[in-house]
Amino acid sequence: MALPSFAVVDLETSGLSTRRHRVLQIGLVVVEADGTVLDEWDTLVRLGWPLQRVGPTELHGITRRSLKGAPALDAALDELGARLVGSIFTAHNAAFDAGFLARATRRRPATDPVRSGIEPSLCTLRMSRCLDPLRERSHRLVDVCERYDVRLDRPHDALADAAATAAVLPHLLRAHGISTVDQLSPFYVTP
Repeated sequence: MALPSFAVVDLETSGLSTRRHRVLQIGLVVVEADGTVLDEWDTLVRLGWPLQRVGPTELHGITRRSLKGAPALDAALDELGARLVGSIFTAHNAAFDAGFLARATRRRPATDPVRSGIEPSLCTLRMSRCLDPLRERSHRLVDVCERYDVRLDRPHDALADAAATAAVLPHLLRAHGISTVDQLSPFYVTP
């Protein structure tokens, strides 16, 4: 079976714990296997009540003020779900992003497009690491981008990170000789 499109997602969160921290920004870039961009979308996510901390503002640049007027999490998830349909959920360190989305959708129906769309998740971090079995290189997104001459202008901005991951993906697919869906299975993770 030929490759479908890939919904490359990146999240910015208030911290690293899916139990204690929240999604602050969602970025999505849908691409074909050759890197052709089909869709781009991003949104900030309004904090719920009681107001949580925004976490490392010095890292992601998101402040409480910037989240005012942003859609609530449910509205953001509805939009994300509509854009995931028919594509393979993909992320750099997919366990992290899919884990946050799994936690965020835990009260939604099992048929929810986000909840069902993140299993399994294609992980470009895993793909990169498999090309370097002795772990002689860094596989952080910024380093993988540099290796493939992909621009990453605003690290820790969800849309910029999703776009950079989407641009790296065709290189990783070629490096692994992947041309069918079945060949992706070693690179899937579950949240």
